[in-house]
Amino acid sequence: MAANLPPGFRFCPSDEELVVHFLHRKAALLPCHPDVIPDLDLYPYDPWELDGKALSEGKQCYFYSRRTQNRITNNGCWKPMAGHVEEPILASENNKLVGIKKYFIFYAAEGIKTNWIMEEYLLSEHCTSDSSPSTKSSKTRARSKQDYSKWVICRVYERSCEEEEDGGKELSCLDEVFLSLEDLDEISLPN
Repeated sequence: MAANLPPGFRFCPSDEELVVHFLHRKAALLPCHPDVIPDLDLYPYDPWELDGKALSEGKQCYFYSRRTQNRITNNGCWKPMAGHVEEPILASENNKLVGIKKYFIFYAAEGIKTNWIMEEYLLSEHCTSDSSPSTKSSKTRARSKQDYSKWVICRVYERSCEEEEDGGKELSCLDEVFLSLEDLDEISLPN
């Protein structure tokens, strides 16, 4: 499913934007503009079957799914990725925890590890407890709070062999700045 965006626009949200502008609104039963991410029950589908069902941007697929422990598909299963703990997603304006990102890797039915990666975004518990405005009825707040725990956004992509060899993680501009600062610390200044 291609994004229904004007020519020249691409769908490439940050982790914070996925959580705050899309997942938060979906869970709170608020309209999303633009409404481009489809609802999809991930688990009957193998990752290579997502094209045409999920929002595709480049080699990445995005979709909402119900949160579940059962990550078994017709030809394999998604397992937590070794060495990747849950990553906090912080609001850029105040460093408040807004969500969590988890990493999964797809294993074929024979237990063979593949290059398919899934990043699962969920709202933090803190976000779910204070997001319902007090003007809503208690019934609406209770329903909304239940919806917060039900939804996740998934980003699925196939990692290339080069990415796997260099650690599998692309550095952000900020990461590169911090690494260059570490290099400066190693340079000794003359006295």
